[in-house]
Amino acid sequence: MHRSVLFQEVCEALRPSTGQVFMDGTFGAGGHSTAIAQAIGSTGHLVSFDADSTVFEKPVSEVVGTLTQFHPIVANFRTAGEVLPKLGLTLHGALFDLGLSSTQLEVSGRGFTFQKDEPLAMTFRSDPDEDTVTANSIVNTWSEDTIATILRGFADEPFAGRIARHIVEKRRLMHIKTTGQLVEIILEATPKRFHHGRTHPATRTFQALRMAVNDELGAVTDGLSAALTHMHPGGRIAVITFHSIEDRTVKQYFKDAVSRGECIAVTKKPIVPTSEEVASNPRARSAKLRIVEKVHNN
Repeated sequence: MHRSVLFQEVCEALRPSTGQVFMDGTFGAGGHSTAIAQAIGSTGHLVSFDADSTVFEKPVSEVVGTLTQFHPIVANFRTAGEVLPKLGLTLHGALFDLGLSSTQLEVSGRGFTFQKDEPLAMTFRSDPDEDTVTANSIVNTWSEDTIATILRGFADEPFAGRIARHIVEKRRLMHIKTTGQLVEIILEATPKRFHHGRTHPATRTFQALRMAVNDELGAVTDGLSAALTHMHPGGRIAVITFHSIEDRTVKQYFKDAVSRGECIAVTKKPIVPTSEEVASNPRARSAKLRIVEKVHNN
């Protein structure tokens, strides 16, 4: 079974028990959903979201369905405000794991990783239509200023202006179709002394484009708001982030909710993985877990 990041810490924080109603914002490989389903049992309800329909076609989804009353939702968790009332469910807890799954990175074929030459899509949707925003449409049609703003705002890219300028110059000569082409442009735009550091020069650009394509920060705010609104007092929300932009967004949302008296902070500082977990799963090294508890109905 896939071992999710901060697995034990999440289970201890959310305290799922028999007959309760829980939401998993990203089903992914199903690790967290399986643990929650085991805890809430056959009388409980688990609503799991994922924009990628293929994750619900895997055996783990069937396993979860045998453990509890399972509601797999093929949509982004930002739609929870519409989904939960339709199901007639009020939550006892919600988890948002904002990490990109290894499956999306390695085998989706949608261009999430700069380590493979793939079509430049970066959308979480497994069935995008012609109106879906993609990384292809951003790099080939959006203005230089807008691209630079995305790279700065979503990834703190220090060479945002140079990369945006090189993208616009290159697209005058050719349509930028693949991740490999984009990586070459980034390498041309950035100083060679940064090409052999611990972080690949394309890392921030790929992060920023992925976040823009999927409106990730907007989705996080919408999802947290929906979960808090449709939650029993005493219910908890746990969020795992993997980079500073997301963490700032979650931290600010929780700070505002606490100041409004809607919830209390369970964690004063974020919980981070143990050195043992990082050693066994290097992707966990940047993870941060923040938790709040609802105190009254909105």
